[in-house]
Amino acid sequence: MTRYLCRAGDTWDLMALKIYGDERHTATLLGANPAMCGMTVFTGGEVINAPDVDVPEGDGAGTPFKAPWK
Repeated sequence: MTRYLCRAGDTWDLMALKIYGDERHTATLLGANPAMCGMTVFTGGEVINAPDVDVPEGDGAGTPFKAPWK
């Protein structure tokens, strides 16, 4: 697990894209940071946990992502 220092304007999906290269890992970040799930846009300076995940190589095409909040 690594830590990520949020920047002003970061959102969960944007951080997933920055960290993992794919927004579909948004649920991974939310699951690792339950106390911060109510935040949608970060002010900057917050530190979140970013679990290690297997990121497959290729074009990223695969199973459609279902957002956990839907």
